[in-house]
Amino acid sequence: MTAAARWWSTSTPRWRVVHSENKAGAAPHCKRGYGFHPMICSTADGEPLWVKLRAGNAAANSIADHLEVLDAAVGTLPERDAAGHREGDDKELAERPLVVSIDAGGCSATLAAGLAKRNVGFAVSARSAPAIEAAIRRVVGEPGRWHNSPERSKQRKRSRAQVADLTDLADLSGWPEGTRLVVRREPRHPGAQRSLFESDSFRCWGFYSDQQGDTAQLDRLMRSHADVADAVRRLKDSGLSRMAFTAWNANSAWAAVRMVGLALVGWFQNACLQGALAKAAPKRLRRQLWHLPALVCTSARRTLLRLPEQHPGTRALLAIAHPR
Repeated sequence: MTAAARWWSTSTPRWRVVHSENKAGAAPHCKRGYGFHPMICSTADGEPLWVKLRAGNAAANSIADHLEVLDAAVGTLPERDAAGHREGDDKELAERPLVVSIDAGGCSATLAAGLAKRNVGFAVSARSAPAIEAAIRRVVGEPGRWHNSPERSKQRKRSRAQVADLTDLADLSGWPEGTRLVVRREPRHPGAQRSLFESDSFRCWGFYSDQQGDTAQLDRLMRSHADVADAVRRLKDSGLSRMAFTAWNANSAWAAVRMVGLALVGWFQNACLQGALAKAAPKRLRRQLWHLPALVCTSARRTLLRLPEQHPGTRALLAIAHPR
């Protein structure tokens, strides 16, 4: 794991494409769908570390499942990265810091305490609560509280987004020492989705974190949790959108194989591909590389592989075979 990938994300997406009642574990869930409810842990750049297949009616806020997935993900890391981040490890053993961002399903002081025992930092999305809404209303008219938030990408511009530290206005008695509450707001625009906290003029979100530093930078890192959606999408494209078997153990193995396969594809992209294909989705890779048509023929006692000149993947494949 590189230093840039120390920021993790966990998510609990729901696959709503299972239509057979014969698959073990498939069940209706709160999204009015039917299927499974897996939990995923990935690096900040979208590389999957662990996938836990769960029944469709499994709770999104299961503390035991969150900690199990985290421990399993730590177990996949090199010893240098994993040292000091197992339950009960001495903090002095940790050579590299690890931080995990979790969606609102992990908004629990108990889960945060479990992460603290593993010497793992956290940033957890806050759930809607009257106390937080009251704190937001108290500081709406205090311009000194709010600071402009930097954008993650020039292509994704947000108008006048601001963040504020509301730790002094929140009851954090049950959370680990040093926990902070950071709130982000944006001016409302026509057609905007409802925000987590009610406000007449702004869309607001919040998160708890034990990380120190500038609130605007923490907000930028927390918004990187959205990258876990790329890992979910890529896993679906890699075969996890359909469970191939009826037995639970077989489907669990299927999910693990999909995760390993996606990791191998990611490594291949980083090592061998350039340009758009280096970040392309598995569907595009299958269309341009994996399914590239070719003709094997012999000439002058040589075996030749003839590729279609007009195919978009031919140039990429030749660049891999004959790098400059």
